[in-house]
Amino acid sequence: MTTAENAARTLSIGEVAERTGLSVHALRFYEREGLLVGPVRRTAGGRRRYSPLDVDWLLICVKLRESGMPLADLERFAGLVRSGPGNEAERLGLLDAHRRRVDAQIRALEECRSVIAWKVDVYAEHLARGSADGLWDPTARSSPVPDPAPDSAPDSA
Repeated sequence: MTTAENAARTLSIGEVAERTGLSVHALRFYEREGLLVGPVRRTAGGRRRYSPLDVDWLLICVKLRESGMPLADLERFAGLVRSGPGNEAERLGLLDAHRRRVDAQIRALEECRSVIAWKVDVYAEHLARGSADGLWDPTARSSPVPDPAPDSAPDSA
C-alpha cells in the first residue's frame, strides 16, 4: 500500500469530530489523558491522522461516557485494552460494574417516569372533567381553618 493510499484511509481531527460527535477540543483531551488505545499518527506537518479503528474506539468511549462512566474508569479500561491480551477478566469486571450502575440508574428513572405518568394522568383527568378541584396548588391562598364543631371540647393543655 502506498503512503497516499494509507493517508486516504485516515481521517483528520475535524472528520473524526464530525463522526463521533466529540469536539476537536475533546479529541485532544482524550489523547492527552490517555483515553485512546493507540497513538494518534501525525503527518509530516504535525497534523493528527486517525484510523478507522480510532474512530470505532472513540464511539465506544462516547457511549461509555454518555452512560456515566467516570473518566478514571475509562482511563483504566483504555489502559487495559492497550496492554493487550491477558487482562480480559479485569476488563469484564470494569464493564460489569458499570453495567450494574447503569441498570440501577435505569430502574431509578423508571420509578421517576411512573410518578410523572401518574401525575400526567391525574391532571389529564381533572382537565377532561373541567375542574381542578382536588389538585394541590401551592399558589392557592389558604382558607381559614374552620372552627371546631360546637359539641367538641377544647383540648386542655
